[in-house]
Amino acid sequence: MNRRNFLQLAGLASASFALPRAVRAATAAPRVVVVGGGFAGATVAKYLRLWGGNIDVTLIDRNAEHYACILSNLVVTGQLAMSRIRLGYDSLRTGRGVKVVQAEVVEVNPAERCVVVQDATGFRAYPYERLVLAPGIEFTPAAGSYSAELTPHAWKAGPQTLLLKQQLSAMTSRGTFVMTIPKSPYRCPPGPYERACVVADYLKRKKPGAKVVVLDANTSIQAEPLTFDRAFKETYRGMLTYVTGAEVTGVVSAERRVLTTQGSFTGTVLNYIPNQRAGDIVTQAGLVNDPSGRWALVNPLTYASVVNPEIHILGDSQGTGQPKSGHMANSQAKVCADAIIRAFNGEGPDPAPTTSSACFSPITSTKASWLSASFQYDPGTAAMKRVDLGEAHEPTSDGFQQMYQWADNIFADSFV
Repeated sequence: MNRRNFLQLAGLASASFALPRAVRAATAAPRVVVVGGGFAGATVAKYLRLWGGNIDVTLIDRNAEHYACILSNLVVTGQLAMSRIRLGYDSLRTGRGVKVVQAEVVEVNPAERCVVVQDATGFRAYPYERLVLAPGIEFTPAAGSYSAELTPHAWKAGPQTLLLKQQLSAMTSRGTFVMTIPKSPYRCPPGPYERACVVADYLKRKKPGAKVVVLDANTSIQAEPLTFDRAFKETYRGMLTYVTGAEVTGVVSAERRVLTTQGSFTGTVLNYIPNQRAGDIVTQAGLVNDPSGRWALVNPLTYASVVNPEIHILGDSQGTGQPKSGHMANSQAKVCADAIIRAFNGEGPDPAPTTSSACFSPITSTKASWLSASFQYDPGTAAMKRVDLGEAHEPTSDGFQQMYQWADNIFADSFV
């Protein structure tokens, strides 16, 4: 993929399917409940309203606002403020007509076609004709005495981001920043390597003499291998140690010590990112069914669960083999919205959807690289097949500025 095509993709061009017809007028508007207000949930709620006409959409999230993981590593290093990644739901509510509910979903009841939530006033049920679950990830920590307050993961943006920032800022020039990379698949394939780079850049500039140790549970770099291998070996030579095949077997957070298959490591700061799985509500609903026992299998034409076709699963929790990223969640959400609208009209889904994922990765405080991938539905395997992959030849200052444009595009396309 060349730079021009990548920038078109990063600009979030219209999806490649034909726009669905609005749902035909009915006595009662069909109801869709969306659980989870991240990129997947916000996007599907927006486009159901934008494209669907007569659809009643309710978006439920436990939080009053969403903090994007996109750009969050630059908050960790103090280059950006938390306000830069704060995304609200006001535009969806007032501009798109989405009913936004702040509450905790405690039960999915497929038999009654409703979800039960709990808020400050008690319990309430929300009925649906279609349900979309987009709760993001949950963690599976290793054995030991793990505390996210002592050894933050910062893999869900928000308070954890600020906690890791505080710990990094308190390091001295003699300190060591130890971080782990979970077993693939996990949220944002290039994200941990990006964090290693921007932390190393920060320490190199602010606390010379400090070290970074990266413990990767995988046998190789999982995204942008040329870029990150060069960064580790050249840009941060002498201060960053990269260890592969280091699966975490135990964590002692009070000592900031992690036990791995490659030995024991102790840091001034320990950024332990546990292995990941589908969100709890997906598990509780009995929808996690891939061979690993971590993710929910879906039909990629509709993102409907293979267990229950009235429940759609988007973003990090789905198990299609596509990367788990904000841009991919946005792309999947549009395919899902299209399929739900067609279903309400008695039509079949688009038989050949495509999805895409693009991202920029800061490598230093002034230069960034990029990565893109496109997927096409393969009727022979009934799966999404990667048909294009692109990676920047090297990080550039132009890439760093384009990173902000890309982020603003996806923020707006999902939440405005």
